[in-house]
Amino acid sequence: MDDLLREFIEETNESLDVVDVELVKFEQEPNNAQILDNIFRLVHTIKGTCGFLGLPRLESLAHAAETLMGKFRDGAPVTGESVSVILLSLDRIKEIMSELEANEAEPDGSDEDLIDQLDRLAGVGKYVGQSTAVDAAEPAEDAVSDTTPVEASAAEEGKDNAPVEVYQVLERELKAGEVSLDDLERAFREADGPDGFDVAQSAKEAAEEAVADAASMKRHGKMPAAKAPEKPVAAKKKQEPKAADKETKSVANQSIRVNVETLEHLMTMVSELVLTRNQLLEIVRRHEDSEFKVPLQRLSNVTVELQEGVMKTRMQPIGNAWQKLPRIVRDLANDLHKDIDLVMVGQDTELDRQVLELIKDPLTHMVRNSADHGLETSDERVAMGKPVKGTIKLSAYHEGGHIIIDIEDDGRGINTEKVKEKILKSELATEAELDKMSEQQINKFIFAAGFSTAEKVTNVSGRGVGMDVVRNNIEVIGGSVDLKSVPGKGSIFSIKIPLTLAIVSTLLVEASGDRFAIPQLSVVELVRVQNNSEHKIERIKDTPVLRLRNKLLPLIHLSNLLGIEEKSEEELKLDDNGFIVVMQVGAQTFGVVVDAVFHTEEIVVKPMASMLRHLTMFSGNTILGDGSVIMILDPNGVAQAFGSHVGTDMETNKEQAEKEALPEEKNTVSLLIFRAGSAEPKAVPLSLVTRLEEFEIEKIEFSNGRDMVQYRGALMPLVQVNDFVQRRTEGSQPMLVFSDAGRSMGLVVDEIVDIVDEQLNIEVSSEVPGILGTAVIKGKATEIIDVGHFLPQAFEDWFHRKEMGIEDVVAKKLLFVDDSSFFRNMLGPVFKAAGYEVTICASGKETLAVLERDPSYEIVVSDIEMPEMNGFELCEAIRRQPATRDIPIIALSSLCTPAAIERGRQAGFNDYVAKFDRPGLIASLKEQHIELGAAA
Repeated sequence: MDDLLREFIEETNESLDVVDVELVKFEQEPNNAQILDNIFRLVHTIKGTCGFLGLPRLESLAHAAETLMGKFRDGAPVTGESVSVILLSLDRIKEIMSELEANEAEPDGSDEDLIDQLDRLAGVGKYVGQSTAVDAAEPAEDAVSDTTPVEASAAEEGKDNAPVEVYQVLERELKAGEVSLDDLERAFREADGPDGFDVAQSAKEAAEEAVADAASMKRHGKMPAAKAPEKPVAAKKKQEPKAADKETKSVANQSIRVNVETLEHLMTMVSELVLTRNQLLEIVRRHEDSEFKVPLQRLSNVTVELQEGVMKTRMQPIGNAWQKLPRIVRDLANDLHKDIDLVMVGQDTELDRQVLELIKDPLTHMVRNSADHGLETSDERVAMGKPVKGTIKLSAYHEGGHIIIDIEDDGRGINTEKVKEKILKSELATEAELDKMSEQQINKFIFAAGFSTAEKVTNVSGRGVGMDVVRNNIEVIGGSVDLKSVPGKGSIFSIKIPLTLAIVSTLLVEASGDRFAIPQLSVVELVRVQNNSEHKIERIKDTPVLRLRNKLLPLIHLSNLLGIEEKSEEELKLDDNGFIVVMQVGAQTFGVVVDAVFHTEEIVVKPMASMLRHLTMFSGNTILGDGSVIMILDPNGVAQAFGSHVGTDMETNKEQAEKEALPEEKNTVSLLIFRAGSAEPKAVPLSLVTRLEEFEIEKIEFSNGRDMVQYRGALMPLVQVNDFVQRRTEGSQPMLVFSDAGRSMGLVVDEIVDIVDEQLNIEVSSEVPGILGTAVIKGKATEIIDVGHFLPQAFEDWFHRKEMGIEDVVAKKLLFVDDSSFFRNMLGPVFKAAGYEVTICASGKETLAVLERDPSYEIVVSDIEMPEMNGFELCEAIRRQPATRDIPIIALSSLCTPAAIERGRQAGFNDYVAKFDRPGLIASLKEQHIELGAAA
């Protein structure tokens, strides 16, 4: 294919995608001149280039669309019909472009049907003088004042001329010194350019420049006549835009077009380099004192940087996959006679282009599904007290090493009873099996092949082909899809996908003497089970379970799952070397028992051999550093196989067992144990810690009198727990990272010891800055550090920033009650940072006394587990007093079970939040603030 034609096809396809999106946006914002100018410029460029390359069909169609858009610029109303016809014209242009790309020539055919519609709406050609929507929009007095005798005469004579001539005459007679755009383009086409001169580019730049000038003059009034014919405007233009040209060239020189095949080859080479790196690191592990240790470590670091650099070249914003959705939703809204608003959040979230291409179709189908099945008609929404316009919200964000995409609608939700009827009718499950299932399990049948609740087949849905394909396509790339639905409120579909498919971080484990790789995407945590530890394996109806933080986790041995060998009940009791890999796939969490855990390793995914592709438990294989080939487990396949092993009644048994165990539950907190400056252990609530990191010593920099490290694109100050912490001189330095609102602090420690679940009871308070007190953790006296003391050392204004996004004129009065000094010291600064005037009490009785003296507090935040008077009793007492019965009250508790939350609602709490859920607490405060404002 000719290079000029190839470049034209690439640029035109990009322009058409932009015009598609901009047109839908312009229909909603018809007064936005900037959007219209952008659309007009792109379409005009397409038309001009088509004329230069000799593509008459494309040129005629683009010219007719441009003429109608020119009427919009003259003040004509933007109607739905006009936009629809222009969009249909763009679709036709895309069809012609596809044929042009395949055959290097325009296909035979006629576009008179679309051109005729465009002419009718624009009131040109044979429709001159007829009453149209465009004509009606033009003020009569403007038409009289702008029409000259020459123009009137030309318009009369132009009736018998060719259509193109009529267009030019109708727009306006050229004045002295002016050149029509068509004449300008024709001159460029016919002129012989010098050798090496890009005629196409010059023509395009000249056309764009002329259009921009015309648009500017149109906005500022009537186009001025030239002072004299011998000073043409075109000649003057050559001297004016030097600065702009210089700037444009400098920007253009910063980027180049690279063939995708080149990037794919580069990625393949990097993948092979990663394999070689792993082999060399394996050699280093076997020879600790090797002289090659340092250079190989450096090679490993360079490989990582190279890998990240190549990955960046493949990354594209997910907004590229969303580009066509506004157009699709607009067309669906018209077809279904619904009013739909599409909201997109996180378009700049980046992921690998290969993954991006694979999720385009599933996303499109799910959005169509939300519009058709999810949202009600306008009449139905009004009857239900909802806004007339339904909303579909797309959001994307990073979470760990993967992307979460949510498709949310505020429609009718999933009718579980209707789903059950369809399940029974299709014989997918029996009534007895359905009775044992939760609502969420039943709703997941919508992903079954051939399943549809639509009453009739339409061109949108109803054929039962869709959601199963969506799930399969997502699972093929190692992702998962989950749903939540509330009848009458709407549904949320959550898609979890990896950032890339080429190189994957995995956990290497062993079962029955064989090694396997588990993608870290699905690994939540590792639990070591010992005979004398608090983590013990129990059994519920012959199913092994692990009680972990008051939750029951169903278990299965990896050997049993793979059918390698059957582990007996005695073997499942595990010895001192037993490990459980806690995995999460969608909403399903379970434990896989393995014989050994090795380390994490970045691996290159190799495809499965054709004879093994029917095994759903595996997604591929890889070569380890020692040269051995191992299988990569597919998390979705493991989850499906796990479900078939444990049975459908596992969820019911688990819920029942948890209810029975409720009275015995203890108020425990997850604590991170570490050492810093001494051998005595120190602890911090795990929920306050954002990440555990290890930084290479050479990456730590000294600036402005303090240690810093570059962390996620920003400088992160490093703070020491005390002066006795010795920073390492080689290797890596462990740190605890605390982050909030785009800022991070690194707390330098000597060693990270363990994570434990313990009752937090500070027995001895401390006067030492940065230490709240001492508690007994795992039988040892452990200092509990005050994170709030260290944060201002990183950023002085850490606690002086608005956290809630609420512009308060006067600080709200907040009353906080907790019998624990630890929580009083930890949460007090949080409330102050949120803009509240805080009063702190240590008991329920003290709180009632304060409210009796001053009932003007606007919100109360109360602990639940307190001596003498617990939080439930305090809330009931506050509600009994007329002066305080309407004060919003938020419960803070470490025990957020459904039973406890229900008890809180009965007592009169407005909300129930976990103690260490700081974002949840801030959100609850914001919600109560908004409700107070609405009530006032």
